[in-house]
Amino acid sequence: MSLPLNPAFAATEPPPVMEARRWIAGKSFAPDRPLINVSQAAPVDSPPLPLRQAIAEAALNDPAAHLYGPVLGLPALREEIAAQWSAAYGGTIRADQVAITQGCNQAFTAVMATLAGPGDEVILPTPWYFNHKMWLDMASVTTVPLDTGATLIPEAAAAEALITPRTRAIVLVSPNNPGGVEYPAETLAAFRDLARARGLALIVDETYRDFDSRSGRPHDLFTAPDWDEDFIQLYSFSKAYRLTGHRVGAVVAGTARLAEVEKFLDTVAICPSQLGQIGALWGMRNLSQWVAGERDEILARRKAMVEGFHALSGWKLLGCGAYFAYVEHPFDMASDALCKRLVDDCALLMLPGTMFQPEGSAAGRRQIRIAFANVDAAGIAEMFRRLAAFRA
Repeated sequence: MSLPLNPAFAATEPPPVMEARRWIAGKSFAPDRPLINVSQAAPVDSPPLPLRQAIAEAALNDPAAHLYGPVLGLPALREEIAAQWSAAYGGTIRADQVAITQGCNQAFTAVMATLAGPGDEVILPTPWYFNHKMWLDMASVTTVPLDTGATLIPEAAAAEALITPRTRAIVLVSPNNPGGVEYPAETLAAFRDLARARGLALIVDETYRDFDSRSGRPHDLFTAPDWDEDFIQLYSFSKAYRLTGHRVGAVVAGTARLAEVEKFLDTVAICPSQLGQIGALWGMRNLSQWVAGERDEILARRKAMVEGFHALSGWKLLGCGAYFAYVEHPFDMASDALCKRLVDDCALLMLPGTMFQPEGSAAGRRQIRIAFANVDAAGIAEMFRRLAAFRA
């Protein structure tokens, strides 16, 4: 007799990145044609040496680094985020409006757990970040897809038409995962106005803010004196400082909301990783020029992706920025079948649009996400050579 299974989990799709890894399990690739893995948006290199040394120093000589810490994170890190964010966004953010989490995925789940329960609705633009959809499914919250069309930029007017008495929040990701597009400040302001008028939470995931191609602040949401009434920002230290394994993220929100978030975090993890927070704090204080160099490299790879797809016959680049290119393929087959073929025929691992769109979506069958941040210029050129030679 099998043990019971929560039906909400049974109805939730498996993790897409883990599914894609199964496509290459047991396969071998020729030494002169190694696998090019553009499936996951995570740095593969270690953090810079001085940051690793700061973590090692804390591990060896700071007894508190091995103990439980505050549920909402180290005060010094919360203060540093508040100060730097206030300067960067032109608003006023206090340390008690910042919470540290075990990565940005936990930031999302913690916030969403305080906002929506079974039967409630949350609006997600499509293509969506699949882990956002997975959490809503596991929590028995109804995901309401908001089609972003050819531009991949959502429209507040279209979102308004989807609002019902059960709607609790609208979630945006900018720069976008998976689309790569950067939402204009006017778009974010329109969603803020909509959320405020309808009594909803506006959640903006800015995991990739450090790689935005624009200069200056990307939006004005923090400039309103009462921004914390309806706006919640999420952030991750994984990308900027290569701290993926240390799991450090952040929530910026009103103090009343963070008091509810604290209940979730205390139950799930008790506190975020001390060593990871120490590394993030050291990075914020010492690595601004290094992060700027990382941004320059990502922008150079973005340029190579744009030029490559403009020259690749039949393919259409829908969006490109931060870590991602989101494309439309020209072949008469679904994108999930195509991505499996690309593993075998081209030694390329990509994620199909079916993982980022509602089940049965015609758009998802034509789309592919390419996470190019871990591929250098030579690797990008080789990827385009293989795509050009592929025959369906």
